[in-house]
Amino acid sequence: MPEHNKTAQAIIEKCLPYSGRSVRIGITGVPGAGKSTFIESFGLYVSGIGKKIAVLAIDPSSKSTKGSILGDKTRMEKLSIHPNAFIRPSPSAGTLGGVARKTRESIILCEAAGFDTILVETVGVGQSETAVRSMVDFFLLLMLAGAGDEIQGIKRGIIEMADSIAITKADGLNKLLQKMHD
Repeated sequence: MPEHNKTAQAIIEKCLPYSGRSVRIGITGVPGAGKSTFIESFGLYVSGIGKKIAVLAIDPSSKSTKGSILGDKTRMEKLSIHPNAFIRPSPSAGTLGGVARKTRESIILCEAAGFDTILVETVGVGQSETAVRSMVDFFLLLMLAGAGDEIQGIKRGIIEMADSIAITKADGLNKLLQKMHD
């Protein structure tokens, strides 16, 4: 509704002087790479040292029903109840680039609310999740051990945009597969 958009824009403008004071971290990776597991562990550490952390988790939306599970609070059970943490799952609602349509505004609101660490977890679909890069100070790509080949490493896109790449799940079958590949 247009009247709601005007009010929302006015609120964002009032919050702007309080924004830009957080560390903004974007986290992406293929589905199953352990984004939620990493965020819960990192978030518990950060909140445990007295920092206030906000997690903006973007979930994929169904093309037919437009619905989304928004299951990140379930995956981050301990972090979701920590008094220094806030988790806000949002549907992608067809927005490309791994983020939701109002992610930038959500970051500003979280900063104005006093959160000093903001994590933006992308949908996790692959090479096209680059929109988050322009919204954050640090961009982390989580990759599965043994996934892909030498060609994957030279592809343009998300890999060259990442500030850091962390290899996850380097145990069990993944460890065995990596040894076989080497």
